[in-house]
Amino acid sequence: MSSPGKHAAPVSPHSIEGAQAGLHVVVFDAADPVPLPPVFLIHGFASSVELNWVKTGWVKALNQAGRRVISVDLPGHGHSAAPYDLDSYTPGKIRADLLQILIDTGIHPLRAGDPASGVDLIGYSLGARLAWEFGATQHELVRKMVLGGPNPEDPLADFDLGAAQDFLNDGTPIADESTVWLLNMAQLIPSNDIFALLALIQAVKMEPFDPTDAVPRMPILLVAGSLDERARTMNRLAELSPDAQQVVIEGRTHNNTVTSREFKDAALSFLNGPTL
Repeated sequence: MSSPGKHAAPVSPHSIEGAQAGLHVVVFDAADPVPLPPVFLIHGFASSVELNWVKTGWVKALNQAGRRVISVDLPGHGHSAAPYDLDSYTPGKIRADLLQILIDTGIHPLRAGDPASGVDLIGYSLGARLAWEFGATQHELVRKMVLGGPNPEDPLADFDLGAAQDFLNDGTPIADESTVWLLNMAQLIPSNDIFALLALIQAVKMEPFDPTDAVPRMPILLVAGSLDERARTMNRLAELSPDAQQVVIEGRTHNNTVTSREFKDAALSFLNGPTL
């Protein structure tokens, strides 16, 4: 269950209520660790640990900064199982899986006087939505969060499932530009099971995202590219959290903000800096 990486370590399969979740989990250990919590990475829609975090240099940067990294391919992505049942993909089910992964990898609740307790989260796009909800419900576990490409609206809410299915069946053109963009992104990776990803979208729509339902209490860094239409309103998330900071990276879009050195530097400064 490991992925290529200099300090990658395999992780035993975890289970939820006795059932194997089929998620690909990998841990990257730092050569010279610092006394801070591990960093848990949650990738975006149609991506993976390898694409979102390894190839973009995030794992290397975090390890070089002394941080242990825990990462997972979300269901239907990368090397994880890709079932077609909707129950495998609801945000609530995914958050339960994420919590179990952290328990299985030895994460303990935050403890006063123990700077290495708990966990830090970095989520991108769909991963930012999942991280927001996870942090809001697991405040005793999460120390800090970095949310890239964040959106106060559900990033998959407007996806036209019917139009996408018609296009895949007979090539009927899709009118909605957002649906075209997301479907094209999903099809760029040959290993993606497009029908599993459509099941994920349908399941996500069953649990609409409302960031006001529960607000994370820990310090948050919100990061988006200046050309990222999907994150133009991230200030609405900042307004909900008194401990939120914002960084806008000039000239970057939703697709390429994650590769930015400026993003990595801002995240590392935030995560490795003092907790006020």
